[in-house]
Amino acid sequence: MTKGVYLGNNGSIEIARGAAGTPWAGDLVASDVNVPRRRFSVLGAEGFFITGDRIDISILTTTPPGPNLELVANWAFPDWSGFVAVDDAGGMRLYSSFADAINGLEADALELITPSATQQIIIGTSNINQYRFVSKVQSYQFTTNRNTIDLSGIGDEFQQMFATGLISGQGTIDCFWEYERQLCEDDCSGQIELPQYFAELVIRLQQGSDFAGRFNIFTDPNRSVWWDCPLCIVTSVAMNFEPSAPIHTRIEFVTSGQIRMHIGRSEGFLLIEQSGLLLQEDDHAIELQDD
Repeated sequence: MTKGVYLGNNGSIEIARGAAGTPWAGDLVASDVNVPRRRFSVLGAEGFFITGDRIDISILTTTPPGPNLELVANWAFPDWSGFVAVDDAGGMRLYSSFADAINGLEADALELITPSATQQIIIGTSNINQYRFVSKVQSYQFTTNRNTIDLSGIGDEFQQMFATGLISGQGTIDCFWEYERQLCEDDCSGQIELPQYFAELVIRLQQGSDFAGRFNIFTDPNRSVWWDCPLCIVTSVAMNFEPSAPIHTRIEFVTSGQIRMHIGRSEGFLLIEQSGLLLQEDDHAIELQDD
C-alpha cells in the first residue's frame, strides 16, 4: 500500500558558494582606505568578489609569517578572514558575519585603519561549505541524462567540457527576482541567498561561476530526500518583464562530477554537554554529513 503522492511544497534549494578561482594580488596604499566610511578599494579587483563572499586577506610574502596586515582596526596579525560587501563602485566593506555583509550597512562594518606604508596583499575567496536556502524559488528541474542535455544555448567552453565528459547534467531554476534583503523580513538570520546572486555569479569571470547545490525533493524532521550536486556552473541568467506582473528570473546551469541522491537527514550538528551547538569561528554550527 502506498502512502500517496508528494507535492512540491516541501521542495527547496540550498547552495554553497564556490571557492575556486585565482585570488587578487596587488598593492594596498594609504589612499585606498577611507577610514570614516569604513570602506576600501584596490585597483584591478573589480569583478573578483560578490557581496556575501567569505574572503581571506593576507600579506604577500615569501617567508611567512609576514608583517601584520594594516587594514582592520585592532587586528595585529598578518592575515584576516571574514565577509565582504561590494558596492556599485567596487568599494569593499568588511564584516564579521554573513548577515551583516548581505545587509551592507556602514554602521555594522568593521573599522579600518590607514596603512603606514604600501603593503603587498593577496585577497581570495574562502567560502566555507555552508549551505544556505535560495529564496523566492518557484520551481526547478535538472537531468542527469547526458543524452538529453541541450547544447544549443551554451558557449564553446561548456560544449568542450561536454565533449570531454566533464558535464554530467543540466538544470534550470525559476525564481521571483529579488536583489536586496528588507529589514522587516521575518527571517532576519541572513542565512539565505537571493536570486540576484546568480546574476552576479554568471559574470564573475575571474573567480568562476560555480556553486555547490543541494536540491531537496522532500524534507521532513526525520527523513529527507535530496540530490547532491557538488559542482554546478551557471551558464546563463535571463529575466522576464511584464507590466503589472512579478519579475521572474531563470537560471540555467550545468553540473560536473558525480550527482548523488541521498535519503535520510541532510545534516547534523556537533553538540556540547550543555545542549548547545559547537560553533566554528564564524558562529556557524559545525555540520556532520550523514551518508
